[in-house]
Amino acid sequence: MAVALGAAVAMSSCVSNKKYTALKNDYDALYKEYNASQVSLAESRTGNQSLQAMLDEARQRNKELKEDYAALQSSLDQSLKQGTQGSINISKLVDEINASNKYIKQLVEAKSKSDSLNMVLTNNLTRSLSRDELQDVDIKVLKGVVYISLADNMLFKSGSYEINSRAMDTLDKIAKIIKDYRDYDVLVEGNTDDVPISRPNIRNNWDLSALRASSVVQVLQNKFDVNPSRLSAAGRGEYNPIADNTTDLGRQRNRRTEIIITPKLDQFLDLIDKAPQQEETK
Repeated sequence: MAVALGAAVAMSSCVSNKKYTALKNDYDALYKEYNASQVSLAESRTGNQSLQAMLDEARQRNKELKEDYAALQSSLDQSLKQGTQGSINISKLVDEINASNKYIKQLVEAKSKSDSLNMVLTNNLTRSLSRDELQDVDIKVLKGVVYISLADNMLFKSGSYEINSRAMDTLDKIAKIIKDYRDYDVLVEGNTDDVPISRPNIRNNWDLSALRASSVVQVLQNKFDVNPSRLSAAGRGEYNPIADNTTDLGRQRNRRTEIIITPKLDQFLDLIDKAPQQEETK
């Protein structure tokens, strides 16, 4: 909803040069504030989904301020055109723009902090793994989230959810990094190819993917002392492929377990509470 402009135009004689100059100065100041707000908004691009939603809200807020600005300009032009003495109160609109700028700055700072931490986390992970381990481990950052993708043949035997002993060294290194970043949550996702499976106590690929994720979570908790309150396990079955299942290589890539490390949402929820309040048009 648009911000109240509080515009009042009093009919009397022609506008004096002094009054005209004052109105123009107010107009120029508001124009600079609006441009600064647009620049800050342009710099606040984000990849984190929750943070992106807040930025979208901030963009909408700035759009409303732009409409208020245009209305103010129209009011000033009309006052000058009619030769009346104008009295336009723009202080409230300026305060609203300042509040919006401050909120956008907070979002940008939170995004920058998250990006920096993710970069350090990723570098630490990469340095801790050997060259051979990096052949079976893929580390990347997408939309502000760190993804560690582990090949299934490194973790498990075919059709099994029991973790290989040779995978323990790699999980140990990953666990140490996870414990260093206490403000991050950890989701472990199991993924399979689309080849049907039938094993005792494993009905289908849904079961297999969920059991594999649960196995990794329990190793992180029980063997490497990762706080279980930070851990979640999920199975995606065959329904989250990253390659074509019609080829051996594609199926091999789809058979993977992903450890997804993401900042806790508390800091972003706090920012939502700090968002500038909008007022009814008066």
